[in-house]
Amino acid sequence: MRPLKIALVGIGLVGTEIVRVLKERNFPMSELRVIATREREEEIDGQTFQVTTAAPERFRGIDLAFFAGTEGARGASREWGWLAVEQGAIVIDNGDDFRMDDRVPLVVPEINAEALRAHQGFIANPNCSTIQMVVALAPLHRAARIKRIVVSTYQAVSGTGKSAVDELIEQTVRTVRGEEPEPHVYPHPIAFNCLPHISSLKDEYPGYYGEEIKMIKETRKILGEPELKVSATCVRVPVFNGHSEAINVQFERPISADEAREILSNAPGVFVLDKPAEAGYATPRFVSGKDEVFVSRIRQDTSAENALDMWVVADNIRKGAALNAVQIAEKMIEMGLLPRS
Repeated sequence: MRPLKIALVGIGLVGTEIVRVLKERNFPMSELRVIATREREEEIDGQTFQVTTAAPERFRGIDLAFFAGTEGARGASREWGWLAVEQGAIVIDNGDDFRMDDRVPLVVPEINAEALRAHQGFIANPNCSTIQMVVALAPLHRAARIKRIVVSTYQAVSGTGKSAVDELIEQTVRTVRGEEPEPHVYPHPIAFNCLPHISSLKDEYPGYYGEEIKMIKETRKILGEPELKVSATCVRVPVFNGHSEAINVQFERPISADEAREILSNAPGVFVLDKPAEAGYATPRFVSGKDEVFVSRIRQDTSAENALDMWVVADNIRKGAALNAVQIAEKMIEMGLLPRS
């Protein structure tokens, strides 16, 4: 196939990582147009990119447009996404504006790539926390069918963007000096703290913050199980990069920890690191920069029938955003869906 002309909308943490992933995986492209809120030059790993502002003509002739906004940021894909589709591009959107739109496939390539066949030019990248959870759970769901999921997340500040990373650094320094940290990005200091508050409260699910609702609704859509019971508590923690999740999952039939390890050891995109006696388990620091979703501490839940507990960790900027988006594009090429006919 011919190399593709690509537009990248947004050049923050996720956009920068998309550029790296495209280069690392030798993605077939002849052009990369970088679009953001202001014109400037950006250097990524020694290569300089001329950044332009968005306008309809920027999408003319583009085969594929990645919208790489920070999780929860609104505006870019809502304003320009469908316009880019009208100009002939296929859009892969990291934002959350259209994930639950019936027109838009919500895709993790290892799990539901067939949903891409119904695309109307616009594909959504799921929430970072949802991606790593379903990569770990979908193989088990196929084997034993999930009845209920209870998940608690420990989410890094990189999910909020560079300003949150900078704030964690600043607050850490101030705290160590004995000074009072000043919160700006979050409602409370994040250094040496945990905040059970990601996004805003929603009337749809009283008492649940937006990130928790995303995990509930997106998991159901990706797995094709609209009535699946899912409960989530999402917590921001003072970690720079890498999300962790403690997951309790109940199945319709008995499934042992050994069976789960065997299934996951052969699942695409999963790395089982489960040697607790040797302190062999995944941590955010260990997984940062890696592609796989790491699963550790797989064990039988002693309080419920047919239930397992597990610890799931992944790089939220990489697999949780940039890599998954590029993998969607690669899968579309493989399926003959890109370039757009």
